[in-house]
Amino acid sequence: MKLDSYWTHSAPAFTPARRDLPARVDVAIVGGGFTGLSAALALAKRGASVAVFEAGDRVAAEASGRNGGHVNNGLAVDYAEVAAKVGVPTARAWYQAYDASVDTVARLVREEAIDCDFLRHGKLKLATRANQMDALQRSADRLIADGVDTDVEILDAARVNAEVQSERFHGGLLYKRSGQMHMGRFAAGLAGAAERQGAQIHTGASVQRLQRVGRGQAHVLQTARGSVAADQVLLATGASRHGGYGSFGWLRRRIVPIGSFIVVTQPLGEERARALLAERRTYTTVANIHHYFRLTPDHRLVFGGRARFAISSPQSDAASGEILRAGMAETFPQLGQVRIDYCWGGLVDMTQDRLPHAGERDGLFYAMGYSGHGTQMSVHMGERMAAVMAGDASANPWRGRDWPAIPGHFGPPWFLPAVGLYYRLKDRLA
Repeated sequence: MKLDSYWTHSAPAFTPARRDLPARVDVAIVGGGFTGLSAALALAKRGASVAVFEAGDRVAAEASGRNGGHVNNGLAVDYAEVAAKVGVPTARAWYQAYDASVDTVARLVREEAIDCDFLRHGKLKLATRANQMDALQRSADRLIADGVDTDVEILDAARVNAEVQSERFHGGLLYKRSGQMHMGRFAAGLAGAAERQGAQIHTGASVQRLQRVGRGQAHVLQTARGSVAADQVLLATGASRHGGYGSFGWLRRRIVPIGSFIVVTQPLGEERARALLAERRTYTTVANIHHYFRLTPDHRLVFGGRARFAISSPQSDAASGEILRAGMAETFPQLGQVRIDYCWGGLVDMTQDRLPHAGERDGLFYAMGYSGHGTQMSVHMGERMAAVMAGDASANPWRGRDWPAIPGHFGPPWFLPAVGLYYRLKDRLA
């Protein structure tokens, strides 16, 4: 079993052009994940000189390459709950921003001819208890009534069991606009497209210090490979433990890095895989401590979840993998003896309200806090922030939102075990 992401291990690594750091650029981007690469592509197309600084030795090696491979629409929190807090028009706009984000991924795959097995077969949210179907029905009714998503559809147990070879589920809610892709191949294609447009991508270049000489003056980034001046800076670090996340205390107090863990089986063969998940959608269960799964192009099962409220590390990943193996066997008993080929963890950049945050502070632009729904929104927000930095403030769907610090959160998330216990108790009593 490899303690490595299937997405990065099974894709050709993108090798950036070898070059010295520029003395100055129009825009410096801190972080070489989907947000940073998408922004670099969009800015370079606008004619800006752009440099991406990635702390690791390859692009998209953190959250962008260590997720479940879903490209889903829909909010990370219940739409009705959000609408009650901010009103229907704002909640509708935020929900539809996720629809637009899936469209953005689909368009980039098409325009840049990225070979990443992109499919748009929908997402099925599955009820593991009969009483959860009432909540799913209410969600569907509200989305349709408010004109937010008229494509959603409730599937009863018989229809779910016809496409998911498991007896655990009582039905589900189908989101038809969702998709999936091979994250490693998409990352390589996106980086290649940005470089073809003239963007520079520098790996092994963690940003160790960032300062501004004076108001209206250039930013100076001190990296592991030297200094660069930039007229504008976009922070796209997410919950990375590399220099970008650790160096900006204001962000550190507003993002909680939470581990999410994944296992991938040996190849099951096309016939067995088709019988297991006939429609090849993305799937997620209704719970605070939930599972999510899908098939890969080579007919493996990807099965993930927040197995433990812990930070990802080799030891933590392996322990979480055993928990997920048991969860997979409970959901699909016929896979109980199937070999696990990959096991890994990644960091979710969770915010207190579980919604993204993007904007500008003290001359620095930022986009992050995707809270487990980032593969599509990060790509979308790279493009949106490129437009914002070019002068169109209205391009940011998350503009004008307060982002208070999380009380008691100053560094490592010491409170995660208690949070995990709380959510497990909520699931048990639900």
